[in-house]
Amino acid sequence: MHKILGIDPGTGIVGFGFIQYDRNDLKLIDGGVIRTTPNESTEHRLLTIYDEISGLIATHRPDWMSVEKLFFARNVTTAMGVSQARGVVLLAAAQAGVMVAEYTPLQIKMAITGYGRADKKQMQEMVRLLLNLDSVPKPDDAADALAAAITHAQFIF
Repeated sequence: MHKILGIDPGTGIVGFGFIQYDRNDLKLIDGGVIRTTPNESTEHRLLTIYDEISGLIATHRPDWMSVEKLFFARNVTTAMGVSQARGVVLLAAAQAGVMVAEYTPLQIKMAITGYGRADKKQMQEMVRLLLNLDSVPKPDDAADALAAAITHAQFIF
């Protein structure tokens, strides 16, 4: 049995999702988002993300962290912020001794739907089905993080 923490990185919202994987059986443990506010300094926002991720790792003790790679961004400022958020998430994993895997959005879409151009609704519905949930996980960032966790379960085990 393995616990996997999926992360959808961002500076304003970081999605997280914990799943348990055991021989093709996927189970939702926890999911949600970490929010920071735009009027906070960058360093305070990053500290909030780091502290929250560290707390979640301490609570759930995952074996793996699966993080969505920053693949493309039209806005350089946004890309830099997401990269910084990814950095503190990766730091929290390293300090806790959690192994990390990184996947591109294309890899995640392929693993979840079998189609690299799947839209958000298709992805969310497949996450719902794969985790045997009554409804699509909300908000979208949490569903994206769960998709990253499921991807790792499919790739590695």
